[in-house]
Amino acid sequence: MKILVINSGSSSIKFQLFQMPEENVIAKGLVEKIGEESSLFTQKSVKGDLELRKQIQDHEEGINFIIGMLTDSRHGVISSVKEISGIGHRVVHGGEEFSDSVLLMDEVVEKIQAYADLAPLHNPPNIMGIRACKKFLPHAAQVAVFDTAFHHSIPPKAYLYGLPYEIYEKYKIRKYGFHGTSHRYVARRAGSVLNLPRESLNVITCHLGNGCSIAAVEKGRSVDTSMGFTPLEGLVMGTRCGDIDPAVLFYLGEKGYSVNDLNNLLNKKSGLLGISGVSNDMRNLLAEKEKGNGRAALAIDIFCYRIRKYIGAYMAVLGNTRGIVFTGGIGENNSFIRKECLCGMESLGIEIADDRNKRAVKGMEAQISKDTSGIKVLVVPTNEELSIAQDTYELAHGVKVSDHADER
Repeated sequence: MKILVINSGSSSIKFQLFQMPEENVIAKGLVEKIGEESSLFTQKSVKGDLELRKQIQDHEEGINFIIGMLTDSRHGVISSVKEISGIGHRVVHGGEEFSDSVLLMDEVVEKIQAYADLAPLHNPPNIMGIRACKKFLPHAAQVAVFDTAFHHSIPPKAYLYGLPYEIYEKYKIRKYGFHGTSHRYVARRAGSVLNLPRESLNVITCHLGNGCSIAAVEKGRSVDTSMGFTPLEGLVMGTRCGDIDPAVLFYLGEKGYSVNDLNNLLNKKSGLLGISGVSNDMRNLLAEKEKGNGRAALAIDIFCYRIRKYIGAYMAVLGNTRGIVFTGGIGENNSFIRKECLCGMESLGIEIADDRNKRAVKGMEAQISKDTSGIKVLVVPTNEELSIAQDTYELAHGVKVSDHADER
């Protein structure tokens, strides 16, 4: 059975086609620069690598083009769209409504639309992808997999802010958390690697990329996470500031900054880019640090310090932490950052093995802590697309994937 996974962004559509239940990727690719004069389509498959430039006006045209290339006589990997039995959509925000992945009925799409004001950059293009797939693949079961769903188990003491309760009741302002599909996947993989049953799966998962978040996972369930009402809260990220005193916004407002100015400042001009003044790419910052760039070095120090502080806080939350997991572009590939994030935590039972840590790059799953370390430290490459494919296969065909199934 073929499962198509769609991640529809504001100006791009990522896709992967899986053979299930074998979990083999048949093809994957990307349409980017949608709406611009020259859009770019790339695809990797058993037929080889393909790159095409073509003007693609909108998401509907983009989905149609992807389907056309998957069934193309020369470059395609399937003979008919009828081979696709399910479509899994990454949906960023499910609000308080969705605690799990769901089949996409009309009422579900309406509820996703209602949450658009909580994720205005993400939910609308997610819906565009859903509607386009319904038009061109009406026979296939469609499933929504929510970034927020894994964090639905966070208790009120962790998700409520210190605001008047009526603000929460009226506007649903609370911590929702994001990167949930990634945190769920790597936590489960950590459980398998460490041979931990669900009741002992107390791990801290660190998703570090251009966007960064940490989750405290207790008995396999998220009980706290660093991102909040929006993905702006928490860690210092590529261009996002993370935690700040909210009074800073009032102060800057008095200095003439508009709401749009502040939104742009905090989301697009802060973080590693804003501190260093050079780049939001950790690889570039490390190269600049080697050249003696003090601000690049400072940005790296702040980045690692904030992560270390959150890890310490979540160790207190969990009480008995069994593992720490690194994932995401930085977490999977940057041994220096991983070591710096855990520097000085030996007294807490965290001992990094330098040789193992340095070898764990390029998508390698590995334990990077010493065998004597009380808390095991792992690198687990995330695979959100596979997790979406698994959920879609389960819901579309009523079949549990053995390594994936557990109590939700």
